[in-house]
Amino acid sequence: MPIIMELDENYSEKICYDIPSYPAYIRRGLLSQYPNYSAPNHWHDDIELIAVLSGEMEYSVNGELLKLKKGQGLLVNAGQMHFGFSHQKKECDFICVLLHPVLLCPLPSYERDFVNPVIHNKGLPYFLLKPEIPWEKDIYDKILYLYDIRKEKTAPLKILAAFARIWELLCENISADKNPAEKKIQENRDLLIVKNMARFIQKNYMEKISLADIAAAGAVGQSKCCKLFARFFFQSPTMYLTQHRLTKSMELLLNTDLPIIEIALSTGFNSASYYTETFRKWMGKTPTQLRKAKASP
Repeated sequence: MPIIMELDENYSEKICYDIPSYPAYIRRGLLSQYPNYSAPNHWHDDIELIAVLSGEMEYSVNGELLKLKKGQGLLVNAGQMHFGFSHQKKECDFICVLLHPVLLCPLPSYERDFVNPVIHNKGLPYFLLKPEIPWEKDIYDKILYLYDIRKEKTAPLKILAAFARIWELLCENISADKNPAEKKIQENRDLLIVKNMARFIQKNYMEKISLADIAAAGAVGQSKCCKLFARFFFQSPTMYLTQHRLTKSMELLLNTDLPIIEIALSTGFNSASYYTETFRKWMGKTPTQLRKAKASP
């Protein structure tokens, strides 16, 4: 069945940690498990670690497009907008680890001297892990290790130790960005604008929304709104809105017994027929077919 990513009110991902008391999430997944081979664009305060086991995927971080292949990995810094996908719908087997920086802050001095300089480094939205560089390969191997030990009795301790080692390698091998260039400052302003527009869409997707409404949420003109969505999401604001409506409709489709017409209207579609056709183009099957597939043993 498709993976549905739950998003918070500010469009950050709601993380269902493996053990609620310890902020760590460790999963192995296939890109084909996501609707249309694409996770929704999102952000969170956790550090995200990706290790590609086989296949390949495209990965967007703040609108910058990366290609990840077997043996490569990625570290996405806190607060960055990102998602993995495949335009050509190619399969990718990968491990995804989310670890909250609070794990590394037993004392205020650790947070001040070692954690904040990294998570607030404007020049480090992500770090691509290449297998030919030993210390980067070490981080990749730690991702595999985290997956292997995730269910052990002492997993929280081993996760903490591995995360500390990953952070040690980062601190030893990256430079502090104390004076970010003007281009980076503008990029961060644009990221904030896009987040504001995404928040507006999430809060109002049930209603009729125009391009002017979305642009106004970011305090920009319609032209810049379209350019920012193309840059960060690789799609128009209207397509982004439609995809969000489809994602919300799928949650209702798979988790409730509501009629199709009610799901369509409650997620912003003006008719069941238009919703069904749009859903079919997105998922390759109709809402009814997907619901029946879930019910099948």
